Amino acid sequence: MNYQKELTAMLVPFYLGEQQDSKGRTIQEMWTWDFEELECVHDYIQWLFPLPERSAFNRDAPIVDEKVIQAFQSNPHLRQNLLRSFTVMLKFYGLQRHQSNDGKIVVSQSENYPNRKREWVCIFDHNYLRITRILKCLMTFGLENEAQAFYECLQQIYQENSDRIGSETFQYWTIAVKPNATM
Repeated sequence: MNYQKELTAMLVPFYLGEQQDSKGRTIQEMWTWDFEELECVHDYIQWLFPLPERSAFNRDAPIVDEKVIQAFQSNPHLRQNLLRSFTVMLKFYGLQRHQSNDGKIVVSQSENYPNRKREWVCIFDHNYLRITRILKCLMTFGLENEAQAFYECLQQIYQENSDRIGSETFQYWTIAVKPNATM
């Protein structure tokens, strides 16, 4: 088995909390990281939000195949854990996920948003790439409602901060939430 296939084979057990990633970290550890770790460690995001495409920044990132996609789409525990990873990152960005009275998933700014915004709403911030990855991952694994809710919140943030976020970044986010998006 080649190295990339080994990484892919590790993904579902990692997400179920049964195995460590390629650096020996568990998903449960990552969920407890503080904001500084989430900001400064750069090789975990590909494990929390894996994609069917190779990472340009992390050669130890797993690549999702059809078998992994089917596992996430059919296993409620995997989807629950993906939602937990999503919640961790939303908190990092100063955002929160909830349901409206009519049952619609909503992502909105939390009371901590003004403080957290200073960390990531900046010109050429690496978190913009992370956000694109998160959106694509949610779409890939069948959590389109969460991806769309996140995108709607990002739309509002972009309208208020387009000078710092930039139209090219916003275009990547827009494409990421289109069904069967490829870039």
